[in-house]
Amino acid sequence: MRPVAQLLHNKFVAVLGSSFQRSVYKDLVLILQRDSYLSLSQLKTKGEFSFEQDCLVEGGRLGQMNNGTAYREVRQYRTDHHLVRFYFVTQVFSRYMESILADFEQGIKPDLVIVNSCLWDISRYSRQWASEYKENLNKFFRKLKAVLPEESLVVWNMTMPLGKKIVGGFLVPEIQHMGPTLRFDVIEANYFGATLASNFGFDVLDLHFQFRFSLQHRMHDGVHWNSVAHRKITCLILEHVAQAWGVELPKLDQINADTHPPLRENHSWQTANSSAPARYQGSYSNQRCFYPPVMPTTNYNNGPVWTQGQRMRQFSGFCSQYSSEYLPPHSTRYQSFERKAFYRGTGANNAAPYWPVNNLVMKQKHQKPHNRERQHPYRY
Repeated sequence: MRPVAQLLHNKFVAVLGSSFQRSVYKDLVLILQRDSYLSLSQLKTKGEFSFEQDCLVEGGRLGQMNNGTAYREVRQYRTDHHLVRFYFVTQVFSRYMESILADFEQGIKPDLVIVNSCLWDISRYSRQWASEYKENLNKFFRKLKAVLPEESLVVWNMTMPLGKKIVGGFLVPEIQHMGPTLRFDVIEANYFGATLASNFGFDVLDLHFQFRFSLQHRMHDGVHWNSVAHRKITCLILEHVAQAWGVELPKLDQINADTHPPLRENHSWQTANSSAPARYQGSYSNQRCFYPPVMPTTNYNNGPVWTQGQRMRQFSGFCSQYSSEYLPPHSTRYQSFERKAFYRGTGANNAAPYWPVNNLVMKQKHQKPHNRERQHPYRY
């Protein structure tokens, strides 16, 4: 789409993470070329030699295909004015991650880094994962902050809700016993990741909160999500990036006016602004069996992250008692909405458990990366 191509014009975007982040990368590559959704085979395939005119740089089918922690895959989509790269990682900080950061330090600095590492960290390395995960997060964020320039934008996107039953290649037989409780461990790990990312001055996008009522878009394996969800994720990320860079996205009606011919003046259709939308006027609590969730007394920001002309105040994103030095290992009280009496419309699935922290945390209005035009486009 043209607005996406303009937003990321002459930008280097790096996506780091596991198979979920690979789908984030693929949808971003696809939307840069045309307005269509990923197919099921594109979502499931890994390590292919080429996807939508990108190339496999390292690992994947160039090496050994497996489901182990040593699996590698580096992909890259490059045009004259766009560069998007994906690194498959299974641990937030390791020797391999250090080599990736060394590439950033010695080569082109990314303008935008979209990163998440959680599921593999809390399941494939240690049963007592909390302390090691927090230590690795600290090391990663500290190193990333030292490597990247101030104008680079880092977005830590939190892990999506997991299903009660997890199947597929991710949950190998050695960790089958962790399946039933892994969705609750993700909530705690999300809390650690979001808190530390916020403390280091990085932006946080809470996808777990955003999709807690959209479980119908989750795949049957309980981990991955369909193309509709990934397009929504891409839109959330790009919207966040546009706000951080101070870019005003074109309105939907303007895009439609540019791409569709105008209607005749005597048409009888009603526009979106001609009448107020119909709303349900009855009582939700009785007729629809809706019980509003009881939220804990925690100070968190659920409002809009930034609006045009608004001065940004210094906001750490979380309560003052939370800091990188003190993170209680088991202080989160899980808020589960999985009750038979809870419905959100007809036929909707139960909501996912979540910890209600900031669904969007923007540290500040960032400077536009590389305000000067690059002297050499991506032709190497």
